[in-house]
Amino acid sequence: MLDFFTIFSKGGLVLWCFQGVSDSCTGPVNALIRSVLLQERGGNNSFTHEALTLKYKLDNQFELVFVVGFQKILSLTYVDKLIDDVHRLFRDKYRTEIQQQSALSLLHGTFDFQNDFLQLLREAEESSKSRAPTTMRKFQDSEKAKKPVRSMIETREKPREKAKSSKKKGAKKEGSDGPLAPSKVAPAEKSSLPAGLENGSELSKEELIRRKREEFIQKHGRGVEKPGKSLKSDAPKEKGKKVPRVWELGGRADEGVLDYSAPTTNGTPEAVLSEDIDLIRGTGPGGQLQDLDCSSSEDEEAAPNPAKPRAPKGALGGMFGMLKGLVGSKSLSREDMESVLDKMRDHLIAKNVAADIAAQLCESVASKLEGKVMGTFSTVTSTVKQALQESLVQILQPQRRVDMLRDIMDAQRRQRPYVVTFCGVNGVGKSTNLAKISFWLLENSFRVLIAACDTFRAGAVEQLRTHTRRLSALHPPEKHGGRTMVQLFEKGYGKDAAGIAMEAIAFARHQGFDVVLVDTAGRMQDNAPLMTALAKLITVNTPDLVLFVGEALVGNEAVDQLVKFNRALADHSMAQTPRLIDGIVLTKFDTIDDKVGAAISMTYITGRPIVFVGTGQTYCDLRSLNAKAVVAALMKA
Repeated sequence: MLDFFTIFSKGGLVLWCFQGVSDSCTGPVNALIRSVLLQERGGNNSFTHEALTLKYKLDNQFELVFVVGFQKILSLTYVDKLIDDVHRLFRDKYRTEIQQQSALSLLHGTFDFQNDFLQLLREAEESSKSRAPTTMRKFQDSEKAKKPVRSMIETREKPREKAKSSKKKGAKKEGSDGPLAPSKVAPAEKSSLPAGLENGSELSKEELIRRKREEFIQKHGRGVEKPGKSLKSDAPKEKGKKVPRVWELGGRADEGVLDYSAPTTNGTPEAVLSEDIDLIRGTGPGGQLQDLDCSSSEDEEAAPNPAKPRAPKGALGGMFGMLKGLVGSKSLSREDMESVLDKMRDHLIAKNVAADIAAQLCESVASKLEGKVMGTFSTVTSTVKQALQESLVQILQPQRRVDMLRDIMDAQRRQRPYVVTFCGVNGVGKSTNLAKISFWLLENSFRVLIAACDTFRAGAVEQLRTHTRRLSALHPPEKHGGRTMVQLFEKGYGKDAAGIAMEAIAFARHQGFDVVLVDTAGRMQDNAPLMTALAKLITVNTPDLVLFVGEALVGNEAVDQLVKFNRALADHSMAQTPRLIDGIVLTKFDTIDDKVGAAISMTYITGRPIVFVGTGQTYCDLRSLNAKAVVAALMKA
């Protein structure tokens, strides 16, 4: 039994709706639009919302969306056939009205589709009932049962026969050693073959080809030559270097011999060293974060260079070359996009995007473009690339945006501290980036309390103490009216992290601190006891923001880390609605050049934004993510 079936345009106009068991389809459909259609996650045609499963189909030619909803505990096998039949019939029946009428007339128009839908629904249900259940095939019906035992024995004995024949050939060759002419050796070998091998019936394909090749060479009088072996030259090889190197302290120096510099072309070396990403250090005026710049200095230097002159082409050749690959006013199909999408998927994987994520992105682009009518001078490659770029930018700009400064000022009005918890695996840079965020908050005139809740790793408290001392030197109390701007709250090692965080939050509330930054111990996503302790810390203290710290060097591992961290927080939480990860801090971004795929993988999995990007070792090396710059670096060849 279906809960609902609705048809609406991509502009948001509901053309027709069928209400079954459910009273309203507004909530599930809105969740589908927000979480899937707007976020470019259309690789899978199924979406789960609470107790419902929604299946949808896009019609890119007429800009329509067909959505059916049913209870997820039901296994309705006819849903896919039903949605295809409804899509085909509705499109063919109201083709003229959809193409000619405007949006306002569509809003006031009526589409009498109720009877047609009920008939299609009855036919789909009857076809699913009349379908015979699949029975297990017997062994007698399989291909293996039809194969005789004799054939299997013969296939096993063939290698032995070949070995024996090769031994006989070797014996004949040993016996024919002597000062004989090549033309006389060939007939002797041919006559010494067994009768069964004379016609080549039991020879393999490679051996038969080799025999034919030898007969051809003998026929033309070139002697017997074994294929696959190169002739060795009689001249002995010269040992040693042709031009010996004369070292600087060897008694004689020859400038011509000692010149081992790389060859140059027009004064520029042929091999150009790759340069690092050009990153502007320092925060902006007023403590604002600057956007991440992924452009390299190579692009800036290569821009003014003139293009290489091309070989002159004829008038017809240039015209046909320009028109090659153009698609003239036709709708795209998956066959047209298959080769382009395969190349795009391999390119994304090479840029450090997780393999599963790259496949889902390409599938989403294919679903978005399938059936779309192309322009006259539009190529399939350019269209697919543009759609992929738009999808990537949309993925890097999730539906929930984190604005820490606004939230901190809102917490100040409520006279309570703003609490941020950092979590992640070992060695990704949680403490270092916590210090960078502390410096950014101090630049914006907020008082910061650092809670040392990593009571496991040796030296963790001392590391935070050193950061606190240096940050206090950069912002001494004398510059802020005698107020201590940054302070460390620590209770040593071996204590309960959740209890230390609770005491730190109470201390910050009494002392008037604006922000509490909670540092936690690094833990692997498969360590159940440590993940339980992290879930307890988050559940007991209810922080305002939970940041997952991950490094940009990982590929497929980023997916596994985020999925298991979210799953562990949900499983080990004692709250009715468990608290999950709210944002991502991407570290070590200065070490990856243009392989920025980890940002796509992390954002696609969680749907959470990348709040900060760490780009170096100083306190100023903190950036906000620029989605267009990251996508441009990702699509660069």
